[in-house]
Amino acid sequence: MTTPPRFDGRTALVTGAASGIGRATALRLAADGAAVGCLDMADRVHDTAAEILDAGGQAVATTVDVADADSVAAAVALVEGDFGPTRILANVAGVLRFSILEESKIEDFDLQLAVNLKGPFLMARAVVPSMLANGGGVITNVASSAGVFGQAYLAGYAASKGGVAMLTRALAWEYLKRNIRVNAIAPGGVDTPMTNVVDFPEGMDFSLIEKSIAPGNKMIDPSEPAGLISFLSSDEAASITGTVIPIDHGITC
Repeated sequence: MTTPPRFDGRTALVTGAASGIGRATALRLAADGAAVGCLDMADRVHDTAAEILDAGGQAVATTVDVADADSVAAAVALVEGDFGPTRILANVAGVLRFSILEESKIEDFDLQLAVNLKGPFLMARAVVPSMLANGGGVITNVASSAGVFGQAYLAGYAASKGGVAMLTRALAWEYLKRNIRVNAIAPGGVDTPMTNVVDFPEGMDFSLIEKSIAPGNKMIDPSEPAGLISFLSSDEAASITGTVIPIDHGITC
């Protein structure tokens, strides 16, 4: 007996799809049968879509500023114009800035809140009407272990990701009776371009970030959170909503 694809042509939007977890998620959802809208600020997002097309999947790419409502609306309209109403949204786009508080830049704090928290809010706001009009949908947000237990030198990042966790729970409760599920995952250290170019501030006390480091300095491959996002987006997870699921080698135990 042949098993149909997990998503069987459902339209999925993935932010941050140019690299890291976002790229891995776009590739995984496409492999599982979704028609994927690949969204990112970086032009490399077109490479992700091309890889999906080369593998026989369905994809379209567009650049977007997730912190700008007009940019988000245009991107959603483009993808839905090609593939139909959104059924799956994965909010992966994010930025990270290490800094000692008294030396930090206000613009860096604002950027992290704009991309990491306002972005998922605007994306959800843009796709929920379509989901409601077409039988429901699933939203998965990427939070962080730093947003679960806080982390030194990451005040803006931890605050934004903690906000993502609360945004997730608020929306899950709001749409509980309207067939839209909302969950979040909270990764620890993932082997991505963003984490590989971290600029640690001079004078920081590395002992204060030890709790965020997995035993043996293990890093997570982006395919792991991508697989979890695919599962949460599927009918197999029909009873799961309002959760923030750690994927972090147990550092938040």
